[in-house]
Amino acid sequence: MQFQGTYTALITPFKNGVIDEAAFEAIIQTQIEAGIEGIVPAGTTGESPTLNPTEHLKVIELAVKYAAGKTQVIAGTGANSTLEAIELTKAAQQLGVDASLQVCPYYNKPSQDGLFAHFGAIADSTDLPIVLYSIPGRSVVEIAIDTVADLAVNYDNIVAIKEAGGNVDRINQLKQICPDDFTLISGDDPLTLPFISCGAKGVISVISNLCPGMMKGLVDSALAGDFETALLMQQQYYPLLSGLMSLGVNPVPIKTAMAAIGKCEPDLRLPLVSLNKETEEQLRELLTEFHLI
Repeated sequence: MQFQGTYTALITPFKNGVIDEAAFEAIIQTQIEAGIEGIVPAGTTGESPTLNPTEHLKVIELAVKYAAGKTQVIAGTGANSTLEAIELTKAAQQLGVDASLQVCPYYNKPSQDGLFAHFGAIADSTDLPIVLYSIPGRSVVEIAIDTVADLAVNYDNIVAIKEAGGNVDRINQLKQICPDDFTLISGDDPLTLPFISCGAKGVISVISNLCPGMMKGLVDSALAGDFETALLMQQQYYPLLSGLMSLGVNPVPIKTAMAAIGKCEPDLRLPLVSLNKETEEQLRELLTEFHLI
């Protein structure tokens, strides 16, 4: 299976403390209509750390149901416990997902040998394609370049990495050492264009919850080699791309934005809380500037 293009790291809409299934279905339908290549439920943007195990699998189950084979589903099934990640991944495979997104274990700060063993054990437990997820800003530990390459060489089903460390040179380094068929994916919306220029094949995007057509247009242009068009779009939408990342911790700004355009309730799970009034007003001004509200 090829992983290329624009993938949306879905929010998980809540209403009265539970998953808002109607809102979730509508959001996924909007993604399908925009031609998004895939959706990623139960990741960072989906508030996976505050989903209980039953809810976590329910979000994945609903994503597969609503996608209905019309777009790929890469399920977030990573954990800081290897056994938990294996259990989630096996369950997601039974639910019919296309691939698994495996975040770098957080809090327990494993060594690179530990990371290799962790991801290797997960790969051995499933036939699913696995997308590694390096996000040192959240997990503290980064998946080292050599570790990524060793995993790609030793495990046929470890096929890609979502790079969310904000370092374009990591793409250059990974291209030098990883197999040619190993896919690099941007995990930072504002850096998607430079990542693609260095060899990435797409993005797992936050902003595409809000503007799937725009993000797909930028990525498609860049992948087609039309960097002039992609750069114009990057420059035009950069304030929005940057604003959604800088006005608060993800997913608070994107969920606030989605609520502002009527796609969901603004409900968040503690310990995440709403933006303060001043920051929310800044966000609304940004949405108004781009004619989204």
